[in-house]
Amino acid sequence: MDEAIVEAVRGSAGLGSLPAPATPEAVTEAEKLIGFPLPPLLRRLYLEVANGGFGPAEGILGVRGGASQGDWNDLAEIYQDGPDPSGRIPAGLVPVYDWGCTIWSLVDFREPAGPMWCTHEGQHWPQGINLAEWLSATIEGALTVQGILDTEPAC
Repeated sequence: MDEAIVEAVRGSAGLGSLPAPATPEAVTEAEKLIGFPLPPLLRRLYLEVANGGFGPAEGILGVRGGASQGDWNDLAEIYQDGPDPSGRIPAGLVPVYDWGCTIWSLVDFREPAGPMWCTHEGQHWPQGINLAEWLSATIEGALTVQGILDTEPAC
């Protein structure tokens, strides 16, 4: 599945809509600031295809020098400042995409497959999919904000 994701993102990059790939130094800097290695698929996409900007709508955050989103310039910056000022999001869950209305998709850097999580209004929960599945669903337009919120556990 990873190869199919890389090719799908590479196809988008070929249309000129994505930033250039990240430098190895920017990736290493992000990993150092976050304290966890990037999941291999995300690392490969940043280094070989584009420094963010792929995925849903305007795309995920890149590392330094890549795609930004709103007031956030890169995923290491948002990880340090965080969309959750309460500090309840566990270490290693890195925000990569802001859906709006305080809804964020996060990648779990603690595991190589990059399980996906969501945070919304002070809650966070696993999505039950990994980064490759999440990217595939966003590229196909099958993953929506409502679909993400439907997975939120009942209080």
